[in-house]
Amino acid sequence: MGVRQSADEDLVRALYAEYAGPLLSFVQRLVDGDRQRAEDVVQETLLRAWQHPEALSEDRVRPWLYTVARNLVISGHRAKTARAPEVPIYAADALVTDDRAFDQALMSWQVADALRTLSEAHRQVIVELFYRGRSIVEAAAVLGIPAGTVKSRSFYALRALRLVLEERGVTTP
Repeated sequence: MGVRQSADEDLVRALYAEYAGPLLSFVQRLVDGDRQRAEDVVQETLLRAWQHPEALSEDRVRPWLYTVARNLVISGHRAKTARAPEVPIYAADALVTDDRAFDQALMSWQVADALRTLSEAHRQVIVELFYRGRSIVEAAAVLGIPAGTVKSRSFYALRALRLVLEERGVTTP
Protein backbone atom coordinates (compact mmCIF):
# COMPACT_ATOMS: atom_id res chain seq x y z
CA MET A 1 0.00 0.00 0.00
CA GLY A 2 2.88 2.37 0.81
CA VAL A 3 4.42 2.06 -2.69
CA ARG A 4 1.04 2.70 -4.36
CA GLN A 5 0.33 5.70 -2.14
CA SER A 6 3.76 7.15 -2.86
CA ALA A 7 3.27 6.70 -6.62
CA ASP A 8 -0.16 8.37 -6.41
CA GLU A 9 1.22 11.29 -4.44
CA ASP A 10 4.05 11.69 -6.94
CA LEU A 11 1.57 11.67 -9.83
CA VAL A 12 -0.63 14.34 -8.26
CA ARG A 13 2.38 16.49 -7.32
CA ALA A 14 3.79 16.22 -10.84
CA LEU A 15 0.43 17.05 -12.44
CA TYR A 16 -0.06 19.98 -10.09
CA ALA A 17 3.43 21.36 -10.67
CA GLU A 18 3.14 21.20 -14.45
CA TYR A 19 -0.54 21.88 -15.17
CA ALA A 20 -2.16 23.72 -12.24
CA GLY A 21 -1.14 27.22 -13.34
CA PRO A 22 -2.13 26.98 -17.01
CA LEU A 23 -5.26 25.01 -16.12
CA LEU A 24 -6.27 27.68 -13.58
CA SER A 25 -5.88 30.42 -16.22
CA PHE A 26 -7.95 28.40 -18.70
CA VAL A 27 -10.74 27.70 -16.21
CA GLN A 28 -10.82 31.30 -14.95
CA ARG A 29 -11.66 32.43 -18.47
CA LEU A 30 -14.46 29.86 -18.60
CA VAL A 31 -15.99 31.03 -15.30
CA ASP A 32 -15.76 34.76 -16.05
CA GLY A 33 -12.82 35.40 -13.74
CA ASP A 34 -14.28 33.75 -10.61
CA ARG A 35 -11.00 32.63 -9.05
CA GLN A 36 -12.61 30.64 -6.22
CA ARG A 37 -14.76 28.67 -8.66
CA ALA A 38 -11.75 28.18 -10.96
CA GLU A 39 -9.64 26.84 -8.09
CA ASP A 40 -12.43 24.41 -7.16
CA VAL A 41 -12.63 23.16 -10.75
CA VAL A 42 -8.85 22.69 -10.99
CA GLN A 43 -8.83 20.81 -7.69
CA GLU A 44 -11.68 18.56 -8.86
CA THR A 45 -9.90 18.00 -12.19
CA LEU A 46 -6.69 16.90 -10.47
CA LEU A 47 -8.69 14.70 -8.10
CA ARG A 48 -10.25 12.96 -11.09
CA ALA A 49 -6.82 12.54 -12.67
CA TRP A 50 -5.67 10.88 -9.46
CA GLN A 51 -8.77 8.63 -9.47
CA HIS A 52 -8.22 7.64 -13.13
CA PRO A 53 -4.47 7.35 -13.71
CA GLU A 54 -5.13 4.87 -16.53
CA ALA A 55 -6.55 7.73 -18.64
CA LEU A 56 -3.31 9.67 -18.43
CA SER A 57 -0.96 8.53 -21.15
CA GLU A 58 2.07 10.74 -21.93
CA ASP A 59 0.60 12.33 -25.04
CA ARG A 60 -2.97 12.65 -23.66
CA VAL A 61 -2.46 14.25 -20.23
CA ARG A 62 -2.98 17.88 -21.24
CA PRO A 63 -6.04 17.31 -23.50
CA TRP A 64 -7.59 15.01 -20.89
CA LEU A 65 -7.15 17.55 -18.07
CA TYR A 66 -8.52 20.43 -20.14
CA THR A 67 -11.49 18.36 -21.30
CA VAL A 68 -12.33 17.29 -17.75
CA ALA A 69 -12.04 20.89 -16.51
CA ARG A 70 -14.26 22.19 -19.33
CA ASN A 71 -16.85 19.48 -18.65
CA LEU A 72 -16.85 20.32 -14.93
CA VAL A 73 -17.50 23.98 -15.72
CA ILE A 74 -20.35 23.05 -18.08
CA SER A 75 -21.85 20.63 -15.55
CA GLY A 76 -21.63 23.26 -12.84
CA HIS A 77 -23.36 25.82 -15.05
CA ARG A 78 -26.13 23.37 -15.93
CA ALA A 79 -26.64 22.41 -12.30
CA LYS A 80 -26.80 26.05 -11.27
CA THR A 81 -29.41 26.92 -13.91
CA ALA A 82 -31.45 23.78 -13.23
CA ARG A 83 -32.25 24.68 -9.64
CA ALA A 84 -33.76 27.73 -8.03
CA PRO A 85 -31.39 30.66 -7.82
CA GLU A 86 -29.37 30.88 -4.67
CA VAL A 87 -30.37 33.59 -2.20
CA PRO A 88 -27.45 35.68 -1.03
CA ILE A 89 -26.77 35.32 2.69
CA TYR A 90 -27.29 39.01 3.37
CA ALA A 91 -30.82 38.85 1.91
CA ALA A 92 -31.71 35.89 4.10
CA ASP A 93 -30.34 37.71 7.16
CA ALA A 94 -32.45 40.77 6.34
CA LEU A 95 -35.56 38.61 6.17
CA VAL A 96 -34.90 37.07 9.57
CA THR A 97 -34.03 40.34 11.33
CA ASP A 98 -37.04 42.26 9.98
CA ASP A 99 -39.75 40.92 12.30
CA ARG A 100 -42.56 42.89 10.67
CA ALA A 101 -41.75 41.58 7.20
CA PHE A 102 -41.50 38.04 8.56
CA ASP A 103 -44.80 38.36 10.43
CA GLN A 104 -46.47 39.81 7.35
CA ALA A 105 -45.21 36.96 5.15
CA LEU A 106 -46.35 34.39 7.70
CA MET A 107 -49.78 36.01 7.93
CA SER A 108 -50.06 36.07 4.12
CA TRP A 109 -49.35 32.34 3.95
CA GLN A 110 -51.89 31.61 6.66
CA VAL A 111 -54.59 33.72 4.99
CA ALA A 112 -53.87 32.13 1.59
CA ASP A 113 -54.16 28.70 3.16
CA ALA A 114 -57.43 29.68 4.87
CA LEU A 115 -58.78 31.05 1.58
CA ARG A 116 -58.39 27.59 0.06
CA THR A 117 -61.00 26.30 2.51
CA LEU A 118 -63.69 28.67 1.18
CA SER A 119 -66.07 27.78 -1.62
CA GLU A 120 -65.05 28.87 -5.11
CA ALA A 121 -67.79 31.55 -5.21
CA HIS A 122 -66.73 33.05 -1.88
CA ARG A 123 -63.05 32.91 -2.78
CA GLN A 124 -63.68 34.72 -6.10
CA VAL A 125 -65.51 37.56 -4.35
CA ILE A 126 -62.72 37.96 -1.74
CA VAL A 127 -60.04 37.97 -4.44
CA GLU A 128 -61.84 40.56 -6.56
CA LEU A 129 -62.66 42.89 -3.67
CA PHE A 130 -59.60 42.65 -1.46
CA TYR A 131 -56.73 41.42 -3.62
CA ARG A 132 -57.57 43.13 -6.88
CA GLY A 133 -59.04 46.19 -5.15
CA ARG A 134 -62.24 46.30 -7.16
CA SER A 135 -65.39 48.03 -6.00
CA ILE A 136 -68.56 46.02 -5.49
CA VAL A 137 -69.91 47.17 -8.86
CA GLU A 138 -66.62 46.33 -10.63
CA ALA A 139 -66.43 42.91 -8.97
CA ALA A 140 -70.04 42.21 -9.96
CA ALA A 141 -69.26 43.08 -13.58
CA VAL A 142 -66.13 40.90 -13.65
CA LEU A 143 -67.87 37.95 -11.99
CA GLY A 144 -71.09 38.38 -13.96
CA ILE A 145 -73.33 38.47 -10.89
CA PRO A 146 -75.50 41.21 -9.32
CA ALA A 147 -73.90 43.69 -6.91
CA GLY A 148 -76.19 42.50 -4.11
CA THR A 149 -74.85 38.97 -4.54
CA VAL A 150 -71.29 40.30 -4.29
CA LYS A 151 -72.22 42.03 -1.01
CA SER A 152 -73.84 38.96 0.54
CA ARG A 153 -71.08 36.58 -0.62
CA SER A 154 -68.41 38.90 0.75
CA PHE A 155 -70.23 39.04 4.11
CA TYR A 156 -70.47 35.26 4.38
CA ALA A 157 -66.98 34.71 2.94
CA LEU A 158 -65.39 37.06 5.48
CA ARG A 159 -67.30 35.40 8.30
CA ALA A 160 -66.15 31.93 7.16
CA LEU A 161 -62.58 33.18 6.71
CA ARG A 162 -62.56 34.68 10.22
CA LEU A 163 -63.80 31.37 11.66
CA VAL A 164 -61.09 29.37 9.88
CA LEU A 165 -58.40 31.78 11.05
CA GLU A 166 -59.71 31.69 14.63
CA GLU A 167 -59.69 27.88 14.59
CA ARG A 168 -56.03 28.02 13.54
CA GLY A 169 -55.20 30.50 16.27
CA VAL A 170 -54.33 33.30 13.86
CA THR A 171 -56.85 35.83 15.18
CA THR A 172 -58.61 36.32 18.48
CA PRO A 173 -62.40 35.85 18.70
